[in-house]
Amino acid sequence: MTAHLIFDEPDDRNRLDSMAQDIIGRPIDRSEGALKVSGRAVYAAEQATSLWSEQRTDCLFGILVRATVARGRVTSLDTADALAVSGVREVLQDPRLVRHPAQGMARKAPPQEVTDVACFGQPIALVVADSFEAAREAARLVRVDYETAAAELDPASAPSDLPEKKQSSQGDLDAAMRDASVSLDVTYRTPSMAAAAMEPHAALAWWEGDRVTLCGAYQMVSQNAEELADALGIAPEKVRVLSPYIGGGFGSKLGIAPEAVAAAVAAERLGRPVMVPLTRQQEFEIAHRRSETEQRVRLALDADGLLTGIGHEARVSNQPGETFSEPVQQATHYTYRGEHRSIRHEVARVNLTCAGSVRAPGEAVGVTVLELAMDELAEKAGIDPVELRLRNIPECDPESGKPFSSHMLAEALREGADRFGWTSRRQRGRQREGEWLIGCGMAAAVRVNFLHKARVRVALSAEGLTIESSMTDIGTGTYTILTQIAAEMLGIPPERVTTRLGDTDLPEGSGSGGSIGAASNGSATYLACEEIRRQLASRLGCAEEDLTLKDGRATCGNRSHDLAELIHEPLVAEGFFEPGKAMGRVRSSTWGAHFAEVAVNEVTGEVRVRSMLGVFAAGRILNEKTARSQCIGGMTFGLGMALMEEMVHDGRHGHVVSRDLANYHIPTNADVPRIEVHFLHERDAYGGTLQAKGIGELGICGAGAAVLNAIHDACGVRVRELPATPDKILAGLCGMQG
Repeated sequence: MTAHLIFDEPDDRNRLDSMAQDIIGRPIDRSEGALKVSGRAVYAAEQATSLWSEQRTDCLFGILVRATVARGRVTSLDTADALAVSGVREVLQDPRLVRHPAQGMARKAPPQEVTDVACFGQPIALVVADSFEAAREAARLVRVDYETAAAELDPASAPSDLPEKKQSSQGDLDAAMRDASVSLDVTYRTPSMAAAAMEPHAALAWWEGDRVTLCGAYQMVSQNAEELADALGIAPEKVRVLSPYIGGGFGSKLGIAPEAVAAAVAAERLGRPVMVPLTRQQEFEIAHRRSETEQRVRLALDADGLLTGIGHEARVSNQPGETFSEPVQQATHYTYRGEHRSIRHEVARVNLTCAGSVRAPGEAVGVTVLELAMDELAEKAGIDPVELRLRNIPECDPESGKPFSSHMLAEALREGADRFGWTSRRQRGRQREGEWLIGCGMAAAVRVNFLHKARVRVALSAEGLTIESSMTDIGTGTYTILTQIAAEMLGIPPERVTTRLGDTDLPEGSGSGGSIGAASNGSATYLACEEIRRQLASRLGCAEEDLTLKDGRATCGNRSHDLAELIHEPLVAEGFFEPGKAMGRVRSSTWGAHFAEVAVNEVTGEVRVRSMLGVFAAGRILNEKTARSQCIGGMTFGLGMALMEEMVHDGRHGHVVSRDLANYHIPTNADVPRIEVHFLHERDAYGGTLQAKGIGELGICGAGAAVLNAIHDACGVRVRELPATPDKILAGLCGMQG
């Protein structure tokens, strides 16, 4: 039995609020936590000896050979030295290999023809050997001849194009700027960034007849199966993808990637299972990067402190032919009021690592810059930064005129300011502790909200409850959240629920990306459970709405039964949730506010973040603990963006200079201060059957701006080229002294 809902109308029933068990929202521990801390949760690179391949101990290993020029064509491979290495089986250069990962939700193969080199580090061949060490050594010995071509390596000067759908304007911004009581016209730059997930990419493939099984680290396995099938030239039903546990993705594992296609091709060719892992250095060169950005922001303010105009221009980059470009202005369209508006989006075409989605694509860097500009405008106008934002919250989408599905920015700003003690801190002014200058800053947090179609199967038996979906858990808590929803709906203790994820043989979930997972798959789980409730109610002769399920018992009126008495065979239902017309009628977003205190050393330029506080509204919070962890992670991302993260390409050859965690700096425990996270009570009827919205990416949006605004408050230095490293702080301090 399938319970299918096309979400054409908002759901304001809030039924989960009236269920009997009070499991939803509670900060219960992760249901898979014991497996992870005991080493029993098997990740991609461990699959060669895992339960998925117990009979396949004869696994071979592959290492990708990568290009050493930025642009050109491979004319020949000299493999003699590589093949002489003991244990080497073959050096493959197959036309089905792919140059870089597929973009998220592509459902088709990324560019193939690896002999055409589009960037330094691009895969061009695969060495397969009996051991990882032999394959790695042999890959180093492959000699490659190229026919080189001139490469575009500077995003600032490379040829560019203007995607038509990303340009917009209304009113007359130039006139608004001329007539403004206070105006701001300033340019900011953010560098390329890497996802740098804890678990590097890896893939193990084997064939059984004409069917291939891939164990890998992928976020959207049902779509990844289609992408792999397209690359191999086979039907999607001939592909099975398994990703039960993923050690972080942040967008870098959205699409099928070179190691997966290479493993499948090699396994077919050699008739043996093949594992292809990426080293950390290869990960930086092959996985998608976040594009660098150059952003010009223009703001026009009238005498009452109301925005009359907003302009946001962005120049980003990607390889020629790639349709993805960092959606920098995604939230600018609707965050603040202003009748005169202009959005210009430019894409430079470069021969650098392919750009793609990295955590909170668009808002992570776009909201950060907009919130830096708002802080500068507030200072220039002599208005408190919180007050400026409160005055300029629009009543509806200022461009489309659509109503907001819900709007909690004002509440987040006010509660955040109150909890942080914003007013009293500002009244005290700049503080000093020896060499350290103390300041505080704030920023709004905004992130678009999406829903996606999803299927989940639920089975209730006398032994307990089983949930099945191809949906993945990239560390976000999906196992636990789906467990809580089903346990709440069907009156089963969470410890009697088994959740199976990350397998394309299961009903197709949405996958993890764009903060769509919990609301979309949770809604599908709800629908399946609702159908099982109807089946139980029918056996009791009552309406489903009158049925109470709690602690393994079913109660209707004055009758109560143990569930086992009603279940002679498993009750099975599949929930199929599809976004419909509802979301098209509104502007759906999540909201929040960031506050930070920093100390800046006036001698060394060092910045220490002393505290961060975030207040967030994302509909119904399904698990307070996993939601808080997501926000803390996002805020830590923002801290890294503000102070240290920078992916550097060599301007001469295009190779990644900062290609490991020794040179690509991310926050460590010593860098991260006490972080407070608070959630606002919200029920958004447009958030699916759960009234929930995505939260995984909201925490990063604006967090870096709060830190950078606090730096300015502490020492007077505005850093407009991120990250705010000590040399830039010192240069600013020296400039003021000069």
